[in-house]
Amino acid sequence: MKKQLSDLKVAIVYDRVNKFGGAERVLLVLHKMFPKAPLFTAVYDQKKATWATVFPKVYTSFLQNIPFAKKKNELFGWLMPLAFEQFDFNSYDLVISVTSEAAKGIITGTNTHHICYMLTPTRYLWSGYDEYFKNQFLRFFSKPVINYLRWWDKIASKRPDKIIAISTEVKKRIKRYYNRDSEIIFPPVELPFHDSIQISDKDYYLYIGRLVKYKKVDLLIKTFNKLKPRLLIVGVGPEEQKLKAMAGDNVEFLGFVEDDKLIDVYQNAKAFLMPQEEDFGITAIEAQSFGVPVIAYKSGGALDTVVDGVTGLYFNSQDVASLQQAIEKFGTMSFNNSEIKRNAKSFSKKEFQRKLQRSLVRSYFSGRRWH
Repeated sequence: MKKQLSDLKVAIVYDRVNKFGGAERVLLVLHKMFPKAPLFTAVYDQKKATWATVFPKVYTSFLQNIPFAKKKNELFGWLMPLAFEQFDFNSYDLVISVTSEAAKGIITGTNTHHICYMLTPTRYLWSGYDEYFKNQFLRFFSKPVINYLRWWDKIASKRPDKIIAISTEVKKRIKRYYNRDSEIIFPPVELPFHDSIQISDKDYYLYIGRLVKYKKVDLLIKTFNKLKPRLLIVGVGPEEQKLKAMAGDNVEFLGFVEDDKLIDVYQNAKAFLMPQEEDFGITAIEAQSFGVPVIAYKSGGALDTVVDGVTGLYFNSQDVASLQQAIEKFGTMSFNNSEIKRNAKSFSKKEFQRKLQRSLVRSYFSGRRWH
């Protein structure tokens, strides 16, 4: 008699449970697919991650008992390998890790199948190393730890039986840094909107995201200070005060806005702006689901999510001149809202579940696993 996917004992693993974003939405979809599956993680901040209460059980590592580990996780990267290697998965048929760091390094036996849904190879070790370690003093003194973590990270990357990448860019990184092939399944985009907030003037450009350096919000502000159209910025982060200080009167900061209040912010925008390189970029899909075109930096996840000239347009360099040229070109173009919405549907939660389930079945029930 053959087992079905629903018959399997499943566990879910994630790097750390202390925030909410795109990866956490993936975890919630996995929970719906496998409602009995517990969640394993290095640390769990119950106050900041109330969404995780849906899991029947959240198992944490020894880091949970170390002061500040839940909030200052960047200080404990050197302990993450040990944190995930301590977990025992011998009683599980299938383990699904969702990771951009160490969760892929769990150790499983021959009777446990491990599928890794990889958000990106560990950013501060590989693709983002130069950005994270610009300070030469920090780079010098962290070198022994980085060398150790890179060595372990390559070993850890060989442990999953299969790797699934969230985008073409991440697939390329997995091949470049880990020398492994991977399948692409785009993450799910769900828009649970009910309420709305009203914006008096609907003629504006829009950015939604964290206010951190790599998001390049400063590039938006410099460009819009020069061009003078209205720009709305939704989000909070460590760069907020600096960005507000450099912004002109045409730039408005809305701060944090709840999901169920964003409907008008999205649908009344002239265009959505993505000046940063993203591993995928869920907000660009959310904007398109309302028929809003996207002006995106031609790199990373945007190459998967934005169809140039159909659902938006690209700019080639992260500088004012290139972005200004794109905005001016955008002003001469027209877009079909139905075409834009149609593109967004291909990234739906339903599509994610269908593709992932098919991938899990194909991977788990292959060869010797038929029984």
